[in-house]
Amino acid sequence: MTDNKAPMTEFNVSGLQDCLARYRGLIPGLARYADNLATDSLDELIGRYDDCYPLIETALWSENPDKTETAFNALLDCYQSLFREQEALIQQKLKTGGVTDDRYHFVLSIPVADRPHHLRNCLESIYQLCERYGYGGKASGAYDKIKIIVAEDSREPKNIAQHLELIDEYNKKGLQVIHFAQDEQYEVLQSIPDADRRILGNLLTTQPRERFYLKGQAANRNLSYLKCLQLTGDKQRTLYYFVDSDELFCVNRQTPEGEQIVYALNYFQTIDKAFRCNNIAVLTGKMVGDPPVSPSVMAVNFLDDVIGFFTGLAKTRGDDTCAFHGPPNADLAASSSGAIYHDMANLFGFEKKLNAFPYRCPLEGKHDNTDCLRGFARKLSAFFFGEHLTRKTFFSSSDGFGKLTPARTVYPGNYVVNYEGLRHVIPFGHLRLRMSGPTAGRLIAAEIDGRFASINLPHLHQRTTDTGLGDAFRPGVELTEEHEQERIDLSNESERQFFGDLMLFTTEVLVKEIDISMPFDKDRLLPILEQKEQELLTLYRQKHNAVLKKRQQLYKLVFLSGYWWQDSPEAVGALRQVKAFLGNIDRNFGEQSLAWQKIQSAVHRAERKQQIIEALMDYRTERDAWDRLF
Repeated sequence: MTDNKAPMTEFNVSGLQDCLARYRGLIPGLARYADNLATDSLDELIGRYDDCYPLIETALWSENPDKTETAFNALLDCYQSLFREQEALIQQKLKTGGVTDDRYHFVLSIPVADRPHHLRNCLESIYQLCERYGYGGKASGAYDKIKIIVAEDSREPKNIAQHLELIDEYNKKGLQVIHFAQDEQYEVLQSIPDADRRILGNLLTTQPRERFYLKGQAANRNLSYLKCLQLTGDKQRTLYYFVDSDELFCVNRQTPEGEQIVYALNYFQTIDKAFRCNNIAVLTGKMVGDPPVSPSVMAVNFLDDVIGFFTGLAKTRGDDTCAFHGPPNADLAASSSGAIYHDMANLFGFEKKLNAFPYRCPLEGKHDNTDCLRGFARKLSAFFFGEHLTRKTFFSSSDGFGKLTPARTVYPGNYVVNYEGLRHVIPFGHLRLRMSGPTAGRLIAAEIDGRFASINLPHLHQRTTDTGLGDAFRPGVELTEEHEQERIDLSNESERQFFGDLMLFTTEVLVKEIDISMPFDKDRLLPILEQKEQELLTLYRQKHNAVLKKRQQLYKLVFLSGYWWQDSPEAVGALRQVKAFLGNIDRNFGEQSLAWQKIQSAVHRAERKQQIIEALMDYRTERDAWDRLF
C-alpha cells in the first residue's frame, strides 16, 4: 500500500488511545507510542498498531503470578479491539482509491464425516475469530477474504442434512461457507483425464458413485484440493488452510481455577505475514488440548495416572472435602521433554518420563471425594475416543506467534499451503493407516527442505463434544451397548496405528538415503522395512506387557483392597463404570485383542508390508500425475 495523508480528525484511533493510556505504565515499551499519534499519515497510524502488538502479546502471556483472570481478559479484549480498529483504518485507506490490498485470501477446507456437533463448534470458532479480529473486513455483509469448504464424507443422510443447516446458518451470520457435496466430488473426480485418474486412485479414491462416503480423511481432504482450485481467484494471493472438524481456532490456558479457552491468536493475520515475509510453501501448526494420537499408544501412561488417582483416593474418606484440587498440571507438562501422552515418546526423540500426572478435579462448588470419584469414572470411557483426563497440553507463547522453525510433520487438521504447496497432498490414503501426517511431512521436508515450516499457532483439539460419545464419530472405533455398559472396540484403529508407525519410520530412513524425485528402489526399501518391523514389534510387545501388568494392578487396587468406596452406596455406579473401563482395556489390549493378534500374525504382517512396499514404490508416479493437474 502506498502512503495516504488525511486530516488527523478523520481517523478513529480511540481504541489505541485508550489502550496506551491504560497500559503505558504496565507494559514496558508501550509508553513511547502514547505521545506519538499526532500524524496525518494513515500508513504511520496503521503501522503503530503493528508496533504495539508484540508488546501486548508479551504482557498477555507473561508468567506474572499476580495477573488475575480478569486482568488477562481485559488485556485480551483490548488486544482484539486494536485489530478491529486497525482493520477499519485499512478499509478507510482502500476506499480512498489508488491502493490495493495485497493481503492473502484464505480458502479453508473442513472434511467432515457424520460429525454435525463437531462441525458446529468448528464453524463457530471461525466465526468468533472473524468477529474478534476482523481480518480482511466485510463486503456485502460477509467476511471478504475468508471462504470455507465443508467437504462432505458422511454416510448418514440425517448428518448431511444437519451439516447443510449449519452451512446456511453461518452463511447468514457472515461467513462464506460452501458445501462440497458427494455428487459434486464425484463429478470433479471424473473430470480428471482417464489415464491420470487411474493413477490417482490411491490418492483420491476409487469408490463408486453410490458409495462415495467414508472415503477416509486423506482422500476426502485431497479431493477438496480440487475444489480449492475452483475457488481460486488470484493464485498468487490465495492460501489454502486445511482444518479438522474437531479443532477450534482458539487455545487453552491453565489458570489456578482450571482451563480457560481463549480467542487469543489472530491466525489469519499472522499466517498472512508469514507467507509474505518468508519463502515457504507449506506451513503447519500443532494442537493443544486433547492429544493428537490414538488411545492405542496412550494406554500405559493413562493406566499409570488412573492408578495414581485411586492411590490418592485411598488416603481419603468419601465424605471428606475433595482432595483433588491441587496445582495445575502445566508445570509438570512443561518439565517433560514432549509427547507427554505417548507411551513410546522415545520413538520421536523425546525422553520418556515416568512421572504419573495427577488428576485435577473440574467440579466447582462444595463437593466431596465421592463426588470426585463419580465425575472421574464417568469420563473414563472417553479415553477410547482419544481424550486423556490428565495429560492435556496447554498453549505456550514461547518466542511469540510468528517465528518459523523447520518442520517434519504435517498436522492434517492444521496446515496451510500456497498455490505451489497444493502439490503436496497427503499420500497413501487408500491404506487407511494412522500417522499419515508425519509420513507426508517426512516426504515434504525431503523435497522442499526449509520451505516447509512450523509456526506456533496451534488449534484447540477436542475429541468429544458435550453431546456424548455417540456423536463423536471416529474411523475404526466402534461403540455399542452391552448390559447397559459401553462396549468400545478400537481394534481397527490399533491395527492401523502399528502399520502406520511402520510406514512412517520406514519412510523416515528411506528419504535420508535416496533421491526423493526418483522412484523408490525395492531392494533398498525392503531391508529398511524389515528392520523397522522388528524394532516396532519389540516395542509393542513391551507396551502390551506393561498394559496387562498395570491393568491387573488397577483391578486389585480398586476391587480387592477393601478401601472405602467398596462399601459406599454412592460409589456403586462409579465402580460399575470402572469395571466397564477395565473390560474395554481387556478387549482392546489383552491377549485376545483382535488388533494384537493381527500384529502378531506373520501372515497379516506380510500382507500389510506388501501394501506398504507397493504404495511407496508408486509414490513418485502418483505425485507426477497429481502435479500435471496444475
